[in-house]
Amino acid sequence: MDHKKMGDDIVRLVGGEANINGLVHCATRLRFDLKDSKKAERETLEKHEGIITVVESGGQFQVVIGSNVAHVYAEIMKNRDFEGDSSSTAESTGEKTSLLSKVFEIISGSFSPLIPAMAGSGMLKALLTVLTMLGWMSDTSDTYLILSAAGNAVFYFLPIFLGITLGMKLKANPYVAGVIGAALMEPNFTGLMDKGSDVSFLGIPVVMMNYSASVFPIFISISIYAVLDKLLKKIILKDLQLFLVPMIALMIMVPLSAMAFGPFGTTVGDWISSGVTWLIGVSGILSGVVLGGFMTFMVVFGLHWGFTPITIQNIGVGGDPIEAMAAAAVFAQIGVAFGIFLKAKKNKTLRTLAGSTSLTGLLAGVTEPIVYGLILRYKRVIPIVVIAGAIGGAINGHFGVKMTAYVFHNIFAIPVYTPTVVYVIAIACSFAVAAVLTVMFGYESKTKDTVSEKNESVSSTSAESTPVELPVVPETKTTEIKKEQIYSPLTGKAVALSTINDPAFSTGAMGKGLAIVPEIGEVVAPVDGVVTSLFPTGHAIGLTTNAGTEILIHIGINTVALKGKHFSPVVQEGDIVRQGDLLIQFDIDKIKEAGYETVTPVIVTLTQQEVDVFETTQEHVQKNDVLLTLVV
Repeated sequence: MDHKKMGDDIVRLVGGEANINGLVHCATRLRFDLKDSKKAERETLEKHEGIITVVESGGQFQVVIGSNVAHVYAEIMKNRDFEGDSSSTAESTGEKTSLLSKVFEIISGSFSPLIPAMAGSGMLKALLTVLTMLGWMSDTSDTYLILSAAGNAVFYFLPIFLGITLGMKLKANPYVAGVIGAALMEPNFTGLMDKGSDVSFLGIPVVMMNYSASVFPIFISISIYAVLDKLLKKIILKDLQLFLVPMIALMIMVPLSAMAFGPFGTTVGDWISSGVTWLIGVSGILSGVVLGGFMTFMVVFGLHWGFTPITIQNIGVGGDPIEAMAAAAVFAQIGVAFGIFLKAKKNKTLRTLAGSTSLTGLLAGVTEPIVYGLILRYKRVIPIVVIAGAIGGAINGHFGVKMTAYVFHNIFAIPVYTPTVVYVIAIACSFAVAAVLTVMFGYESKTKDTVSEKNESVSSTSAESTPVELPVVPETKTTEIKKEQIYSPLTGKAVALSTINDPAFSTGAMGKGLAIVPEIGEVVAPVDGVVTSLFPTGHAIGLTTNAGTEILIHIGINTVALKGKHFSPVVQEGDIVRQGDLLIQFDIDKIKEAGYETVTPVIVTLTQQEVDVFETTQEHVQKNDVLLTLVV
């Protein structure tokens, strides 16, 4: 792989250097902070060789690459600087971001650069644990103490590192932010703890605390500092800012952190940790089911970042139960990949992908290629990964398993979980259940598993129709294949559902189908049938075919917010329609001007029996072209 060319291609396809505010990377993905994510060519990126998928989550545009991400990142950053003074943000481009999304964006952007250091340090601590358990090294030897210092440093001095990354994320001076964190760790400051409660600043009492490995205090302090930094730069002469802004900031922020923000942040962190611990104590099994069963999808949507500060806080006080339960999801994912490896005997390409990703997951705990390359691709295994993860999570939750060092969940990290035996049983159950269920029930529908890989063209009954390639049963079999065709209700570009910026459609949760980027604002009936639902806003319509198949046509993404503007239905619920009849008219330009995408999913939501849905191979479709073919 040419990492330089790939890096250049990615920069160009996300909108060029001018569209990039910032860039960091984690174990498998590049995390872009884009000025305008709409300028990125998402479809082209996803088709690029070497790119697994593209995800927009937590305010970041994420390009998932896999194990080569560090090399690609290094090539991108050569002679480039994406941490300038650019002030173009989502707000300047008119995009609205929720408060929760902003919080997740700040958390993820602050922790992402530190993940390699934390994961490496955690694995070093795991190695030391193994060496001392086997008696190969004494925990009082000089060698152990030196290596232990290497493993503990990033966690002990976490306020300093987080101060730097938070400063970068909030566009304040990152090194002054780091100094604020360092001041809380400096020997003169920590030495005051020996005085007990008899500590004050200008006569104001100071509550002394140990801030090593803390998270919440520095988050609060640097968030306030970022505001103060901008204010000082506005009121202080530019010629004096070099020394006066940081001097005043330190004089204000360090005492405030010691007197107010530090104790308050520590208290908040303790409350949250205690609340989570209490909830787990009420029902460890239920907590484990939720975290183990659904952590896979929390990661997809970026929601897992909300647990990271709590995890770090818990580790600092003895151990974290959240990640122990979530680890079951990782091994469920690996089990699914291994099951596909065993099942896909005839598909060498898929077998190679499943085998390599399951090995990477076991050895390194990196499972993004499994999630995006297999689980979200083969929706049949989604219930399997939920069930398997829930079982392991419930076991860990019930027996109170905790993670004592920040690590990626892999087989080498087993020693950092306690009780270790219970943890091994839990992850083994998740892995085994996922693998066995995948082998038993397969990763695709039964029809796809039994039909031959040969294809035949299905002739269309319409003069404008384009054939869709279908598998046929070998001549030696007499199985009858019944087909139902769904015609295109729109004229435009056909795109995969996975490219849509809406998880309900892109994950296949609503059903199978295709999406169309419309060129003409008219929706026609894709089948003979009846209008079974018409949303009051006119942006979506449901039909049922004469064969009992239910179809949903959803014009645009989040267009329900338009409250019916720019949509004009010409039918009503209960109307009987013929294929090609006009259903809805809509104004493409007005919808786009309002800031909404017009890409329209055409979904098969329900059929009377299990079917396979085959999509047209055309990139551009006319209304009344064959769009989908259902095979029983």
